[in-house]
Amino acid sequence: MNDNSHIRLVDLQNYVSIVFGSEYKIKEVSKLYGGAQKTVYKIDCSNHFSCILYVWDISENYFKEEKANEHDNERSFGSDLFQINNQYLRKQGITTPILYHMNDKKDEYPFDFAFVEYIEGEKLESYLTNTPLDHSQEDLLSRVGAMIQKMHSIKRDTYGNLLSNETSKGHCHQIQFNNAKDQLLYASQYLDSYKNNVAKLNEVLHKLESLLVPRDEYGFVHWELGPDHVLVNERMEPYLIDIEGAKFFDIEYEHSFLEFRFDEQYNYFKNNSLDQNRMRFYRFYHHIALTTGGLKLLHRGFPNQKFAKSLIDYHSKLALQYVEHQSSF
Repeated sequence: MNDNSHIRLVDLQNYVSIVFGSEYKIKEVSKLYGGAQKTVYKIDCSNHFSCILYVWDISENYFKEEKANEHDNERSFGSDLFQINNQYLRKQGITTPILYHMNDKKDEYPFDFAFVEYIEGEKLESYLTNTPLDHSQEDLLSRVGAMIQKMHSIKRDTYGNLLSNETSKGHCHQIQFNNAKDQLLYASQYLDSYKNNVAKLNEVLHKLESLLVPRDEYGFVHWELGPDHVLVNERMEPYLIDIEGAKFFDIEYEHSFLEFRFDEQYNYFKNNSLDQNRMRFYRFYHHIALTTGGLKLLHRGFPNQKFAKSLIDYHSKLALQYVEHQSSF
């Protein structure tokens, strides 16, 4: 077997033996594709045990330029965030794969890595291809909905991630407001539809932000919760993955994301107590940010160029619809 991971096979075997025992012999290491921020491998052993290897290598992060300038309270990348969010979510009774071992010493390799539970199953998106949904799919979505409700019901009077030592100042939506202005500036340099409407898009952004009233209670959110960030095991039990960005924030930020990621199936997650002005603001923000995110993936050589282009096309059109319907809000 050839070395085909970040870690030399002889070293990886040594780590596996230390963490799990000398009887765990690596049979195969395979890279799992799809992530834009961390690298993921599956390790199969000859005794039929499997686990996941996460590698946080900033040099392979497609958003490394942005990560270098992130404020600590806004961070969504790093093994330290994964570790504390994993512990916190599991303590709250919210299922996410077990963290077996974290190596953050950087003594032999210039990156952090972790061994994590392998969940035998598929991502949630694989279970939602048939319509109408059958009873098992409906039950699964109800379980995910209960998980989301439980997570969002965890409250705090300050926003930010679990590692931030700073007292949150201002209001959390202002972070996305300022970020959206930067994203619009970037996208307008490369996308004619944005370049021709950048003033109007900024006008919509300012108008939506002006409708928001102060708030001092925040729920715990995943931050990027789509059907590709939920694993489902053979017993149809959901597990949250890619949890580094989890933090206390306006739950409307998450619901507005869920709304378009799940489309009609969002009905299983609805929350009647949401602030509709915040929903509109964050929905517009997501369309701007994901348009720019798609452009950056396109420019930086992300392997799935078709996916990057689809992000740009889909979200740019929806953002521009706000310009057309500005008088309705």
